[in-house]
Amino acid sequence: MSADARARMVERQIARRGIADPKVLDAMRAVPREEFVPTHLRGQAYDDRALPIGEGQTISQPYVVALMTEALQLSPGDRVLEVGVGSGYAAAVLGQVASEVFGIERHEALARAAAERLDAPAYANVRVVAGDGTLGWPDEAPFDAILVSAGGPEVPPALLEQLVDGGRLVIPVGEEGAAQDLLKIVREGPGGYREESLGKVQFVPLIGDRGWREEDRPSGTQRPFK
Repeated sequence: MSADARARMVERQIARRGIADPKVLDAMRAVPREEFVPTHLRGQAYDDRALPIGEGQTISQPYVVALMTEALQLSPGDRVLEVGVGSGYAAAVLGQVASEVFGIERHEALARAAAERLDAPAYANVRVVAGDGTLGWPDEAPFDAILVSAGGPEVPPALLEQLVDGGRLVIPVGEEGAAQDLLKIVREGPGGYREESLGKVQFVPLIGDRGWREEDRPSGTQRPFK
């Protein structure tokens, strides 16, 4: 039943709205979204909307996950960083296309739960740590692509610096609690970057040293779970 529901989701909510990369469509068909939402919401897993996952966070709507993944223009050998892992769903989708996925989540409980969901052979190329994603993951940098699943007031400089030449960063930027611009940024040489807007989105706030401030924001220390 879930495979049929995923197939309908991809056809009606994603492909019909312009997502055309076959690698992305196959990845969306492959990952069971119901395994990444709370048990009581599994009946809504294939609705095209965000759902709450605890800690004031959400799992993004399927179309937005597909849109951001396609914008990264991933190749099978790419190494990808995701900031704001949440439930682990987008990281699982990314892992179907890329060679390695490194995920950072500031909420330790969510990071731990995501790592447990991703502890399966299908997601063996995905690692998760708890920490401040606005600082990136220096020990594993550089990355071919970076996906930020939270909206910040600016583009964190560390993320720009951790891109390879030609690397792609997709990030929502704008005011907290309002619609944000979904930006795609491509690194061009040592200090050059090309930017384009992919439209308006609304994400939970990106909290951290180079994001929105919060008294209990995480330190730069990363705690690995997977």
